[in-house]
Amino acid sequence: MSARPPPARPHIGLNPSSRFESYATTDWGEDDAWDSGSDEESTTKSSWTRASSSTAPKPVPKPKQNSSTSTLASSYTHLHAPSPSSYPPRTEQASTPSAKQGWTIVRTSTQSRRSTDRHESEKATEAREDPEVEGEEIVGVFEPEDSHVDRISPRTAKFKHDATVIRHDVDEIVKDPLQLIRRLPKRDDPRAGSREGLHDMDDHSEKLLRERSIRSNRRQKFIGCISSDDVNMAQLRKLSWNGVPPDLRPIAWPLLLGYLPLPAPLRISTLARKRSEYLSLVELAFARNRDGLDQQIWHQIEIDVPRTRPGVQLWMQASTQRSLERILYVWAIRHPASGYVQGINDLVTPFFQVFLSAYIDSDPEDFDPAALPTHVLNAIEADSFWCLSRLLDGIQDNYIAGQPGIHRSVKRMSELVARIDPPLAAHLESENVEFMQFAFRWMNCLLMREISVENTIRMWDTYLAEGTDAFSQFHLYVCSAFLVQWSKKLQEMDFQGIIMFLQSLPTQDWTDEDIEMLLSEAFVHYSTWHNAQSHFGK
Repeated sequence: MSARPPPARPHIGLNPSSRFESYATTDWGEDDAWDSGSDEESTTKSSWTRASSSTAPKPVPKPKQNSSTSTLASSYTHLHAPSPSSYPPRTEQASTPSAKQGWTIVRTSTQSRRSTDRHESEKATEAREDPEVEGEEIVGVFEPEDSHVDRISPRTAKFKHDATVIRHDVDEIVKDPLQLIRRLPKRDDPRAGSREGLHDMDDHSEKLLRERSIRSNRRQKFIGCISSDDVNMAQLRKLSWNGVPPDLRPIAWPLLLGYLPLPAPLRISTLARKRSEYLSLVELAFARNRDGLDQQIWHQIEIDVPRTRPGVQLWMQASTQRSLERILYVWAIRHPASGYVQGINDLVTPFFQVFLSAYIDSDPEDFDPAALPTHVLNAIEADSFWCLSRLLDGIQDNYIAGQPGIHRSVKRMSELVARIDPPLAAHLESENVEFMQFAFRWMNCLLMREISVENTIRMWDTYLAEGTDAFSQFHLYVCSAFLVQWSKKLQEMDFQGIIMFLQSLPTQDWTDEDIEMLLSEAFVHYSTWHNAQSHFGK
């Protein structure tokens, strides 16, 4: 099987007027190539090009004996951030001719102009009109940099999406998320209708009617809970365990995380203050442009961001990637004990998609946030940052030096599986398979490399209902149930087959029902073993 080549860097030419245009300077092309098959940079240096890999993955040799797992974590780069106070205050940059004139990237006529995606090509054509240039094609024109304020400014580029997918009341929603509830249409009683009509229903129709009635009742309970003057957290957690209605997540998740205060009168002022604070942090972090950044941290973020959800249109858009870069960098310099660790970029995606969904009437994964008003995108970015911070506060041990939280969880998982499924544990041991060889990523990325963002969002409904500790405690039982699910197949495989199977699990078509079954199995194990800690080694 051929390894998927990395996607083309979307922010070169796709959106010339992106919010991050001030940081896009010609010297950024150095060391910009990367290989999707590794977390290390490619040794090939090319200006505005990407290294692609089409070779099949090398077979994993079966070790003769158990080898040390101390080096496995090295595949994830751990970077230390300096103290935020080490960044010098903002100074005015001297104007240069190049800064005043801006700059243009061109592609010569000898270069390939084929698009790997016809749909993307059509969208890019709509987004800009390429001037006719003999012998070369203009890829993107970047405006000159005058001040940092321009970095978060209204875009003048032509939108790639029909503006009708943007909800008409976005300004009200930005100010007060409860507008999401107030605008909901009144739903007809599913039981309405003549008795004669109900009598003539077949069994299937009656079942659908009952399910619809149950969903409607749960929804009304959610709305009643969220819209109360002082939210009952115990009730909200109980309702959320079995899943939150998608259009109510932008309110429920911040409440569950503690980002939004439970008393309704405090929410508007809290949101305004936290969003303003985030924009100030961005202003401070990027006050001196690239020269003022921690180069090691920024370079790794710049490499990782295009790898986030490859193939998903939302995460290939320039505007989304610029937001993700800012979120990750600001978080890293605010948490010098851990800095930036690969895998944190994945943890932003559920928050960003959930908050984006509040402002549009289409699938977030097919939407370009550049079409949103600037203040709306700023709000989505700020809310994602603060919720990510809340989440990571509960699993900080996973990302500090040495990542002891992950090592501890993987060790406990191996002990737990030995008690849940002894034959599977014995087979893995006989084949010299160490849990660190596959479970490190499961803990580091919270299974987001194994399941879709939609599946992750449904799973996080339950995690948030359990409390932020669930991302370390309950997640351990989810990973154990996840492994045991493939027990029969794994016991028929040798070392190489096991490793390759666990690195490419058949979960692409999983639905919410699959996730709910996994969560149910995990809860059974949690109820059985969590209060019996003696089964964990010290």
